Amino acid sequence: MFVDHAVIYVKGGNGGNGIVSWRREKYVPRGGPAGGDGGRGGDVVLVVDEGLRTLVDFRYQRHFKAKSGEPGGPAKRHGADGEDLVIKVPPGTLVRDRNTGEFLGDLVQPGDRLVVARGGRGGRGNAHFANSVRKAPEIAEKGEPGEERVIGLELRVLADVGLVGYPSVGKSTLLRAMTRAEPKVGAYPFTTLHPELGVVELSDGRSFVMADLPGLIEGAHEGRGLGHQFLRHIERTRVLVHVIDMAAVDGRDPVADYRVIEDELAQYSAELANRPRVVAANKMDLPQAMEHLARFRSAYPELEIFPISGVTHEGLRPFAERLYELVQATPVPHSANVAPADESAHRVYRLAEEVPLTIRKEDGVFVVEHSEIEKLVQMTNFDQYDAVKRFQRIMQMRGVDDALRAHGAKDGDVIRIGDMVFDFVD
Repeated sequence: MFVDHAVIYVKGGNGGNGIVSWRREKYVPRGGPAGGDGGRGGDVVLVVDEGLRTLVDFRYQRHFKAKSGEPGGPAKRHGADGEDLVIKVPPGTLVRDRNTGEFLGDLVQPGDRLVVARGGRGGRGNAHFANSVRKAPEIAEKGEPGEERVIGLELRVLADVGLVGYPSVGKSTLLRAMTRAEPKVGAYPFTTLHPELGVVELSDGRSFVMADLPGLIEGAHEGRGLGHQFLRHIERTRVLVHVIDMAAVDGRDPVADYRVIEDELAQYSAELANRPRVVAANKMDLPQAMEHLARFRSAYPELEIFPISGVTHEGLRPFAERLYELVQATPVPHSANVAPADESAHRVYRLAEEVPLTIRKEDGVFVVEHSEIEKLVQMTNFDQYDAVKRFQRIMQMRGVDDALRAHGAKDGDVIRIGDMVFDFVD
């Protein structure tokens, strides 16, 4: 089963909780706080595996969660970090955030890695909160929640050569003749419903990958026929082979066929119009093929044309040699808006922008929205008196209390931050 689209949920591991602990040893008076920090949560990482060809595995598993960090220990022992969750994807996978539409990365080469959900940092133990004023803090943070998001995976086939053309022009037969692939061959349109790949082997160990792509028809750039299902795969191929039924078996005009398909490619992507290409004048073993070929050459004298037959194998050797030359001279094309897959090698650090504080009233409840304050709520242990006092100080320092008053909050009003509900005390 060939699957080229998948939607999955990913979540980084939560950070481990810090702990409240004290150093108690016989000969160490007033040992002080010794609670260790929690470990960091694991990341969810996509990694290219060249042995994969489709996204079919994501039909059966769609939820992926990395392991959480371990809690801290006494004597300032740090909790173990959570293990990263590695998800294997085929070469040519594009990744986007489904909710925001943000382009996350393009995974092309074997070993390419992309972190799609980062693990949360571990909470700090009470040893972190000791100072000259607060010598015995009863404070320990909870671990930071890991990132979570829904991502879309889109596979665009990676091939050196792509066979394009109308349905039933002999693309599948040509692929079988030149490689060991076994695509389905039938005497009806759209026999090929998904890309088929094969390796063309030449002398001296030379080879390249050829793809039989689903047939194209007029209006494909608007979604007609297999439309975009076909066109997105062609973006990856280095060289295009426009296969023409030169015998006009179905009564179509080879000259018009070429013009229509080329127009469809150009309307879908201007870059495709400049991609190296040759014409495979197929079915030359049939009557009237030579007559149509002469007319075709007259209409398009600038084209590089190879008379061939996928059935009798006529002209395939020089055709394959020329394709290899073009492949070697053409770099691998990437999709538009491609970002480096290995983000760690190209990381850019910028000053963080101040996130505005938003307060709105909903059914009589004042709702405070601010990413950092919401994270503070999640990481505060409200069962600890010192932690509650610290939280109140931070709210005052950040101006949340003043902002609530400015929005009309009074003593006893209900305040909601994230999932936590408080009573406003003035």
